[in-house]
Amino acid sequence: MNSKILSFIGLVIVIVLLLANPFYVVPEGRQAVITQFGDPIGEPVTKAGLHLKIPLIQKVNMFEKRILRWDGDAEEVPTQDGKFIWVDTTARWRIKDPLQFFKSVYNAENAQSRLDDVIDSAVKGTIRSHRLIEVIRSSNRVVEKSGLKEKKKEFIEEGALEEIRFGREKIRTKILQTAKKLMPEYGIALVDVRIKRLNYSQSVRRKVYDRMIAERKRAAERFRSEARGKRAEVEGLTEKEMKAILSDAFRKGEKIKGRADAESTDIYAEAYNKDPELYSFLKTLETYKGTVDENTLLILTTESDYLEYLNRISPDGAFQ
Repeated sequence: MNSKILSFIGLVIVIVLLLANPFYVVPEGRQAVITQFGDPIGEPVTKAGLHLKIPLIQKVNMFEKRILRWDGDAEEVPTQDGKFIWVDTTARWRIKDPLQFFKSVYNAENAQSRLDDVIDSAVKGTIRSHRLIEVIRSSNRVVEKSGLKEKKKEFIEEGALEEIRFGREKIRTKILQTAKKLMPEYGIALVDVRIKRLNYSQSVRRKVYDRMIAERKRAAERFRSEARGKRAEVEGLTEKEMKAILSDAFRKGEKIKGRADAESTDIYAEAYNKDPELYSFLKTLETYKGTVDENTLLILTTESDYLEYLNRISPDGAFQ
């Protein structure tokens, strides 16, 4: 009888324990802190799987292990040069130390509130210490050209645009580093901070736009000036090449004419040597053709060499 009673009692205890659910499961991407009467005990459970706890006494507090999102409210912040802008920031964070996280902020809602305070403070402090141009731009890059083989960035220098010493990207990094310093006390690791949107307040919007237009005009004028200089350089080279081509062509032409004159002279000389009388006669006829026409009046003596061959023509038209 005693053994049966003990067995029954043991069975009842087992059933009660099972009904009280002594098991719990930690899913992938989650981690847990076990508390006993409200106080955390032991190390955080970060390994996924089935685990045991004391029923009715211990409680499982689950937290995300994955990266979480934080979005702040847009706030109006003054810059170092007295311009007011609206800054909308977003961040990514995760629970690095769940035990410290549980002790300091208890849950994700409280963590969001802490992040509001820390990140907003870092954003305001950093932007207040920099000029507006530094916040809205990272460099003096004006255009970016992308080809099949390379990507080329063009910059404007020598005062065409207001000089950027720090830039938006470095400001973002500074905000992240400033906010990170306070995160360990909350068990939080801040992964990244980004400025989601910037907007100008109504009081400075027109001035900012006018300045941006003026900067772009200065940049455009610099481009035009460089283009005019390049054009003059190309035109000068073209004119130089053209003169060289014409000079070479003239030289070659004169050389060809010289050879032609020499060949012509040789031909005339050969003809003269074969029949000097015929050569003299033909050249005289060419002279008549080139100098005498129906409107020409010549007064010559009968002994003139110019009339030698005309005097040798007989009345019947025969040449003597």
